[in-house]
Amino acid sequence: MTIDFQKGGGLVPAIIQDERSGDVLMLGFMNAESLSETQRCGEVVFFSRSRNKLWKKGESSGHVLRVREIRVDCDADALLVRVEAVGPGVCHEGYRSCFFRAIESSGDAKVIAERTYSPEAVYGSEKRR
Repeated sequence: MTIDFQKGGGLVPAIIQDERSGDVLMLGFMNAESLSETQRCGEVVFFSRSRNKLWKKGESSGHVLRVREIRVDCDADALLVRVEAVGPGVCHEGYRSCFFRAIESSGDAKVIAERTYSPEAVYGSEKRR
């Protein structure tokens, strides 16, 4: 199968889902090289748009994402990566999921989850993505 990286300027969104619970843990982006490296090593590797380079999830925190299955959508321009999340959380802000806020009808965001680890203890004073 050929993934359509060109539609998104060389990148495709990669939705990361916990294989057991079905929870969406995060959204990242992959290019052809990061997808190839993900398939080769069995752990999720993204392309960082802010740093303009590949980064393996967990390289700083140790909270890696072990790939269990990779699915592609009908247009071949988005990926669903089902994973085993190793560690107490995926979000660099200390939560299990990056989707720890809900937007209320007022438009305000409300935190709906508890922190599962201290980002300061893992990353120091500078949080990384």
